[in-house]
Amino acid sequence: MSGFSSDPRGMYFEEFFIGQRIISAGRTVSESDIITFAGLSGDFNQIHTDAVYAAQTPFGQRVAHGLLGLSIASGLVVQTGMMEGTILAFREINEWKFIQPIHIGDTIHVEVEVLETKEIRRLGGGAIVISLDVKNQTSETVMKGIWKALISGRPS
Repeated sequence: MSGFSSDPRGMYFEEFFIGQRIISAGRTVSESDIITFAGLSGDFNQIHTDAVYAAQTPFGQRVAHGLLGLSIASGLVVQTGMMEGTILAFREINEWKFIQPIHIGDTIHVEVEVLETKEIRRLGGGAIVISLDVKNQTSETVMKGIWKALISGRPS
């Protein structure tokens, strides 16, 4: 026997409740993250990749791509384990706001709150609506918004 288990460790739809809060671990954003994301996305905007140019902007230094911050936030939510093996589909991002820049060396984490749950019997689970508040090391919100996901129900 291999010891491998395909049992999901994520939460089933029935385990989510309105007002529930989950806080992710933190992750420090590096220069390498920004350069790798620029290569992956093709977005080599100078505000992200040129230290001399960025120093002359209101930010005073290079900033992470907004979509890099969103991608890291997504990964941090996944790493909580709350949806591991139970998510059926990521459905929507709504009301996403990029509020503060993320700089090289900033450490971000995500504070998740369940806003809505709606059973969808034909899918064998339901939809959850969660708010995400992405904060830096000084507890300032750098971005926030609402996500909707479809989650498996508990097997019968």
